[in-house]
Amino acid sequence: MDLQLIISVIIFVVSYGLIVMDKIDKTVVALAGAGLMIVVKIVSQDYAFKEAVDYNTLALLIGMMVIVMIMKRTGLFEYLAIKTVKIAKADPVRILVLLSIITGILSALLDNVTTILLILPVTISIAKDLNLNPIPLILSQIFASNAGGTATLIGDPPNILIGSQVGLTFMDFIKNLAVIVIPIMFLTTYLFVLLYKNKLFVAEALKKQVMAINENECIKDSRLLIKCLIVMGMTLVGFMLHGQLHYESGTIAFVGAVLLLLISKFNAEEILHEVEWDTIFFFIGLFILVGGIKSTGVIKLLAGGIINVTHGDLVFTTLAILWVSAIASAFINNIPFVATMISLVKDMGTMSGMNLTPIWWALSLGACLGGNGTIIGASANVIAVDMAREEGYKISFWDFLKVAFPLMILTLFIATGYIYFRYL
Repeated sequence: MDLQLIISVIIFVVSYGLIVMDKIDKTVVALAGAGLMIVVKIVSQDYAFKEAVDYNTLALLIGMMVIVMIMKRTGLFEYLAIKTVKIAKADPVRILVLLSIITGILSALLDNVTTILLILPVTISIAKDLNLNPIPLILSQIFASNAGGTATLIGDPPNILIGSQVGLTFMDFIKNLAVIVIPIMFLTTYLFVLLYKNKLFVAEALKKQVMAINENECIKDSRLLIKCLIVMGMTLVGFMLHGQLHYESGTIAFVGAVLLLLISKFNAEEILHEVEWDTIFFFIGLFILVGGIKSTGVIKLLAGGIINVTHGDLVFTTLAILWVSAIASAFINNIPFVATMISLVKDMGTMSGMNLTPIWWALSLGACLGGNGTIIGASANVIAVDMAREEGYKISFWDFLKVAFPLMILTLFIATGYIYFRYL
């Protein structure tokens, strides 16, 4: 076995182990692992910073963080929090269900990262108003965001990759995936209710206190709010039309952020200071770490092993790709894994003449649902956990894993049945 391959695996596994143990800051670990990949020449500097790092994802994150930080100053999130509480009659279980459904719908129409950036401030504001632990709400929303994002072309980055490189349309994803991810989203939300209903308690006095608040008084700057809503609306339209406009989602978010900075007249340093740079640099480190094991052929070896084991059998290959994609995406991050799998699946189809249609849907379901398995499985998870930590609510790797991984496996069994009976 190639020495560089072994070294890359050791660096990746040790880095991942330190992230799991949560004794050292995960951003420091990811950057240290990335630095080692470059220093020991597993990847060149050019490859690390020009190819391994996904700048579209980073631009999307930074752009949406800037927009959200400016929007936060209008009082909109407090308004939405009080409005949500009133609709749910201040009942915490109803709040969990309502926020999860809203998260799932928005994730399908926008993308799951943008949705988490918008919905988490509302969730945390509600939790503070009701003296409620927001972690059950946040975990439920992570699942809803990844499930909802699976339903459309623009909802989750793996779908954008598959759609653009295979030629699948927005409506193709709706027709083939929405039909299964909608019930999955409702099921997992119901399971979160069962899991946490005895821990979701709000004193009657607090309920009455919050229900008596006039939500209209939460809006601090209506003129700024109008500007924010116009820019946000333009940005969201841009996301939905990005294929026709031929601009990446990161470009659209970045332009929206710059436009809002210009018209809001806020000091750029003040707003940029609030961007969660530790999250951004964690992603940079993670991209280079994954780029290291990708460049030495580890991911390709894994994917190639699937094809060798299945011997071209359509049923076996499709279901193997569903499950391996899910498990790998949970522990590696679904974006680079899907990028590698696409070319391999195409080559396999060329060589065998196999019908690839069910395999594409299996890859999408596996990668997107598998992202729910761990904190680093999907970008939305990392953002949500880091935003919660900034507000004083810590979700460790193991706390997330012991709840999320079993639920992720359940959703895979449902997806397996759907793929088998619909396509195979």
